[in-house]
Amino acid sequence: MFYRPEDGHGLPHNPFNAIVAPRPIAWVSTRGSLGDNLAPYSFFNAVAYTPPQLVFASTSAKPDRGDTKDTLAQIRETGVFCVNLTSEALIAAMSATSAPLAAGEDEFTAAGIGKAQCETIDCPRVAAAPASLECRLVQVIPLLGAHNFLIHGEVTGVHIRPDCLKDGRYAPPDRLTRLGYKDYATQRDTFELDRPPGG
Repeated sequence: MFYRPEDGHGLPHNPFNAIVAPRPIAWVSTRGSLGDNLAPYSFFNAVAYTPPQLVFASTSAKPDRGDTKDTLAQIRETGVFCVNLTSEALIAAMSATSAPLAAGEDEFTAAGIGKAQCETIDCPRVAAAPASLECRLVQVIPLLGAHNFLIHGEVTGVHIRPDCLKDGRYAPPDRLTRLGYKDYATQRDTFELDRPPGG
């Protein structure tokens, strides 16, 4: 099969949504003048080591937030955000926070999620997350298409749940990933691979 995206794919569901997978989930928490917010994003990754940096994309809008959603609206307001990682145990709570609640309605409260305070920024984080990355906004990059934005942040603080550290390495019991459509996966099996010299 071959198709040009501008011509359509002719399938019941868009295959592009599932081709680049598995993808980590950025469960992004923010705080703004309307209160605290928490929402998942599946276009997310780390992009640099020194200083540590990451990006995630926001790709839709809500009527009460203009050209975007609550997360980006509050990042524009404060310049900070926290990316919480997810696990299988948190999947129901994570999914619940994708509901389009009204601006100012706290997803932590609505989904019954425990909240903790960040250390380097004025922002909440998910207390039970395997890891949380406190970030300062570097830039918001408009992407092609309506309501598509890439959010680039510098990591200023890292929280790791104690049970996710083994022999000095980050090793959570599992990692929840997005596969596209309504499909998710948990990753538990790992292996090591040596690089060639200089690689």
